[in-house]
Amino acid sequence: MPEEVFWVDKIAREIVDREKTLNRGTKKFRCEMGLGASGIPHVGSAGDGVRSYVVYLALKKLGKDAEFIAYADDRDGLRKVPSGFPDSLDKEIGKPVSLIKDPFKCHSSFAEHIESILIDAFNKIGVKFNLKRAHLEYEKGTFDKEVIEVLTRAEEAGRIIEETTSSTKFRERLPFAPICKKCGSIITTHAYKFIPKDKKILYRCDDEFVGKNVNTGNEIVVKGCGYEDECGIRDGKLAWKVEFAARWRALKINYEAYGKDILESVRSNDKICKDILGYEPPVHSFYEMFTERGGKKISKSAGNVFTVQNWLKYASPESICLLYLKKLSKTRVVDADAIPAYEDEVDELARVYSGEVKIKIPTDLAHFKRLYEYMHFLSPPKNKPISVQYGVLANLMKLVHDPELVKQTLIKTGHIKGKLSGAQEKLLDEKLSNISNWVSDTVEDENIQINLTDTQKEALHKIAESLIKKDWKEDDLLQEIYTIGKELNLQSGDLFKAAYLTLLKSERGPRLAPLILAIGRKKVAEIFKKA
Repeated sequence: MPEEVFWVDKIAREIVDREKTLNRGTKKFRCEMGLGASGIPHVGSAGDGVRSYVVYLALKKLGKDAEFIAYADDRDGLRKVPSGFPDSLDKEIGKPVSLIKDPFKCHSSFAEHIESILIDAFNKIGVKFNLKRAHLEYEKGTFDKEVIEVLTRAEEAGRIIEETTSSTKFRERLPFAPICKKCGSIITTHAYKFIPKDKKILYRCDDEFVGKNVNTGNEIVVKGCGYEDECGIRDGKLAWKVEFAARWRALKINYEAYGKDILESVRSNDKICKDILGYEPPVHSFYEMFTERGGKKISKSAGNVFTVQNWLKYASPESICLLYLKKLSKTRVVDADAIPAYEDEVDELARVYSGEVKIKIPTDLAHFKRLYEYMHFLSPPKNKPISVQYGVLANLMKLVHDPELVKQTLIKTGHIKGKLSGAQEKLLDEKLSNISNWVSDTVEDENIQINLTDTQKEALHKIAESLIKKDWKEDDLLQEIYTIGKELNLQSGDLFKAAYLTLLKSERGPRLAPLILAIGRKKVAEIFKKA
């Protein structure tokens, strides 16, 4: 099949073929993503979900019954007070996030407040899933069998963890974190014995770790309270080095993507899943992490954590899906500066998909088309959107400060031809609104060096003089620009390049004469005079 040149389709086919080989009677194929519940989700946090969601869609496309599960890790302990959260959370560090009250009182717990941010992001992108919360799954016994098997063979689990991660921690303790009955901490407890007959775990609350308040920068030393007791197998959680394996078997997971940050954990879980739990681990996709420049161009009022919501304030859902889907093995710097390039690439892929841009190599064409389809979750738009460079539109917005005036400029410059469909109108309005937000929230570029020759500058000054003298019709203005170029022996390409650089900080742009008239001849004259 030609579409199997794309990684998503290859993975889906691998999952189906492997299940046939394993012959374990799989009737429903399940993809999973982890949903962090202990810290503010940044733009990279949704990547796991989008990548797993498109594999789920590919399985459905193959005619398979499939389910996409989002698993919220809300039994993890709080290690840091996130940015923007009150200092009152200092005293909650170490406790399971599902048992911490929401300091803003808009959700039932701290965990649900954090989860809601990522759930909102997925809703905006269009990702649909079945949500499962760790604390509820433990409480109802979903992982009982897996917990018992892992703890019964804890010595073997500890050896596997050491072999795959070099950590000896679980050679000395059980890979389970009880919730202390006295102080409520899950990070300072130390499980040291499992009694299979009674399904009881003996523990001490005697560990120590250093947490942090991100707002104040203060380190917070959290010490165990010294309490010693026993707990049941539902009164805590498995350690990460074994918990994925338990989830995969209990929930019958067939696919999960993972990032470089949990590479070692996945290695240990794969082996524990197979050797201890007797379940073939899911197919994986490995992806590199995103790096941030701390929101270099985002103003303080817009915040320093670059979230999915930040991205979608400035760009389309398709552009963020492109970010997640195009090349999994490449590290990317993600911030507001990156957005124009991704938006332009979305437009370019739309032109490829419609046949406007020709790709000679068939496999490349199939790859680009399939990428475009998955960016739209297999429902690409019927009409090609209006294609104008993001940077050009942004600079137009800086000049006129009015999305409607930008739209009128696009009509005059010929970018909008004829009547737009309702869908095209909606997409264009959304794009201009996003660009308006981007222009408002990003810090102005300062000291941009535009290197024009003396002849180019003289030409712009002469055009400015002509613009001030009278009102112009489009054709007459264009002829005047050509005449000035000829008088100065300046190639028209070099003259137009100088004009676009001065107006739009780009070497190309919409048709120049209608652009000047749309912006306003007097305003353009002022800009050209300063060149």
